[in-house]
Amino acid sequence: MKNLLGLVILGCILTSSVALAEPSLIVVFPQTNYQTSAQKIFFLGTAPPDGQVLINGKPINRSKAGHFSPTFPLQLGENLFTVRHQNQELKIKVIGLNASPELPQGVAFAKDSLTPAVDIARLPGEVICFSAIAPPNANVSVTLANQTIALLSQPQQAQLPSNLAALTGQNQPHAQSSVGNYQGCTTVATAADLGKPQFQLTLDGKTITQSGSGKIEILSRAQLPVSEVTVELGVARTGPSTDYSRLTPLPKGTRATVTGREGEWLRLDYGAWINSKETRILPGAVPPQTIIRSVGYRQLPSATEIVFPLQVPVPVSVQQSEQTLALTLYNTTAQTDIIRLDDNPLINRLDWQQEAPGQVKYTFNLKKAQQWGYKLRYDGTTLVLALRHPPKIGNTRRKPLANFKIVLDPGHGGKESGASGPTGYLEKDVNLVVSKLLRDELVKRGATVVMTREDDKEVSLVERQAIISQEEPAIAISIHHNSLPDNGDAEKTKGFGTFWYHPQAHSLAIFLQNYVVKKLGRPHYGVFWNNLALTRPAAAPSVLLELGFMSNPDEFEQVVNPEEQKKMANAIAQGITEWFRSVR
Repeated sequence: MKNLLGLVILGCILTSSVALAEPSLIVVFPQTNYQTSAQKIFFLGTAPPDGQVLINGKPINRSKAGHFSPTFPLQLGENLFTVRHQNQELKIKVIGLNASPELPQGVAFAKDSLTPAVDIARLPGEVICFSAIAPPNANVSVTLANQTIALLSQPQQAQLPSNLAALTGQNQPHAQSSVGNYQGCTTVATAADLGKPQFQLTLDGKTITQSGSGKIEILSRAQLPVSEVTVELGVARTGPSTDYSRLTPLPKGTRATVTGREGEWLRLDYGAWINSKETRILPGAVPPQTIIRSVGYRQLPSATEIVFPLQVPVPVSVQQSEQTLALTLYNTTAQTDIIRLDDNPLINRLDWQQEAPGQVKYTFNLKKAQQWGYKLRYDGTTLVLALRHPPKIGNTRRKPLANFKIVLDPGHGGKESGASGPTGYLEKDVNLVVSKLLRDELVKRGATVVMTREDDKEVSLVERQAIISQEEPAIAISIHHNSLPDNGDAEKTKGFGTFWYHPQAHSLAIFLQNYVVKKLGRPHYGVFWNNLALTRPAAAPSVLLELGFMSNPDEFEQVVNPEEQKKMANAIAQGITEWFRSVR
């Protein structure tokens, strides 16, 4: 899954076929002059099985076919490695970067350390914080309008690992020195354009002043702008960058009051943030508020649509749990007396409550635990929630997947090569091989299979998601093969892994993981809730399978073995069949 950018193949020219030309010492990763802030790194490569491979004079472990992926510690700065096999030698330089900001020399602020670093807007009375990195024992302050705020040296705090640490089992925080980290906060009570803050540093009798790069504005509560979502599904997040977690996407036409800004990100009145590129400002619009009266429904052949007539399109969120789906409308007040919902193949009962001022929650109690997908859209000012009915189960033993449509997504393709094995064989190619074998197995069982790609072409993540939304399959499966972050233990890490995002996909993920691991006797890498593009589609239960590790020398030999590929395709197809039977 990891894309080893700048793939370097040393010693011979390779193609993407399994039958690679004979001999040479090959190091696929890292390429020379590779830079990383990890404290260790693995080397991925191969050489003819006879003889030893030495890295910096030490022999390393290899698979029967001669592949290797040992891990070595890194120091800050240049790390020189000599890789030798018989009379061949490769020299590779890896540069260790300091993940902590460097303290400046002399009377100066560290480069790019002054925050806020972008233009921000806040409500009157909200806390505004400033920070800077400067030499220890300095006096640091910031002047904003007519007030001066002291920035004080901060106590030590924990440094969190990245989300990728969950994939390597090293998900532990570590203490980070706060020497040179100065922070302070203030509030401003009235609306104003305050311009850029001025930072001041005094050390050893010398003083410098430096302007911040971000302007600060205090918004008027009586004149807050109103935004409207202009894309099909606006990405709502918990904070003002793509580092923050996703919330329920906002359907096109959604309107909300803007209560803050940070660079190109807008904070909306119900707490989420959205990129301004996905919205437009409606001049003169007042803060959107709506009442809701009756709720209607219409039963279609494959879905039940719940219709919420509103005065304006307001933000929404969806929460799935065991046998329920809850929809929350924000900036909404109920005047509801009547809801009609007849006996329905999917919904047992619909309950609602005004949870808080301006927040109404509708809870759909479902007849079965397994949910099959949903879609949200605005038709004018009317919100439509489409809940998909269960697919009809095939009724023959010979064709148990008859009536089922399955979207199969071979990961990567074209310029997106994905991970690489020790020989240079690319993930995109093995993904396609196994996906075609799996397609054939599913078709044998009666399924209709839609492939997101059938050859080596680039298909964007957005295009893949659109195929799932348009096709509305019973399930969607994305096929991948795994690799590790720089500091992963590639020699030891292997196994089959499954990734899901929406609760409706959890049962399928657990079932396939257990079934394939037991059926094939493969190592269990794990089941992960993961915010991935191919687990996010809500129109159908969607899971992503990592069939094995390209970066593990022994497992790579299984990954590229045609007989093992057939066994894997058969096991996944049979696991899918058994899961459908289990959720009837």
